[in-house]
Amino acid sequence: METYGPEDRALFESSGTKLYEELVSTGGLPAEDRRLLKGGEWADALEQLRAMGLARLSSDSARWEAQDPSTVQARVVSPLGQEGARLLSESSHWASAFGSLTHAWRRAPQAVGAGPFTYLQRDQIDPFIAAQVAECEEEMLTAQPQAIRDLKLMPIGLLRDTALLERGARIRTLYQHSARRNNVTREYVAEVTERGGEVRTLDEFFNRMIVIDRRVAIIPSKETHNIALAVREASVVAYLVDVFERSWERGRPFTSREASVMKDIAAEQRSMTLRMLIEGHSDPVSAKRLGVSPRTYAGYISDLKEEFEAETRFQLGYTIGRRGITGQDDEDDAGATTEQ
Repeated sequence: METYGPEDRALFESSGTKLYEELVSTGGLPAEDRRLLKGGEWADALEQLRAMGLARLSSDSARWEAQDPSTVQARVVSPLGQEGARLLSESSHWASAFGSLTHAWRRAPQAVGAGPFTYLQRDQIDPFIAAQVAECEEEMLTAQPQAIRDLKLMPIGLLRDTALLERGARIRTLYQHSARRNNVTREYVAEVTERGGEVRTLDEFFNRMIVIDRRVAIIPSKETHNIALAVREASVVAYLVDVFERSWERGRPFTSREASVMKDIAAEQRSMTLRMLIEGHSDPVSAKRLGVSPRTYAGYISDLKEEFEAETRFQLGYTIGRRGITGQDDEDDAGATTEQ
């Protein structure tokens, strides 16, 4: 059965659907229409629609006519779903096959001699993480300070993580509150939570971290994000897990849309914006720590100016200081805003 790939879909989305709509709205196009002939702007799209069964010549071969898409959709989409399931199954079998090799490597002298810390260069990071996730048997903890911004990378991570969940392992992920507004991240979260993954968000800035089965942690190097550090030292890994657990307890469920939760999230973002102002951070630094764009952060500042009836950034800072607002306790700060 013929399957269709990304290039076919790109053609279908850019030209095929437009041609199909034209065929439907006009009741068909003349076969001699220049746009449909070889070299014409719709020649490739017509050939695709014809091959898929969405367009065919009339009985007198004079016109190209549209066909019912409902019968074609299942024929195109179902094989892709079957192929996805096959790849997931094959991935699981390969992971099992490599299991004995991994255990042998860990028992080998060179594995012990490598030490509890390993620096990974940029081109080594993704393969190392993929290998560790493939070996994961119980749980993966991830802290992701930034939302998923690269649409091309999302399917790769999604396939990897759904395969882990379907093996029976657990995934818990922390994002910042700002990730809730990111469409790509929301799509990823919907897929993993459907399979049992758990995702929460926090207001505070934190660094990227992945912990596999509480035996190895991957964290960024302090010098550059192009280098990562794999930590196998049990005491250090346990410490990092404890930091994660404390943050997890304060996190808000990503999928919750309850009014009380959304109100708490808005209050926490407001408090952190206040802290950034009080601590004197620049706008780019503050925006990064909140996980938002500089433009969005500027909007937060504008809201605070309106709230405190300040016309300038200086007036805003003065008013906040005079009222004793710290940004540490939202309830106390809310009360402080009423003092004159």
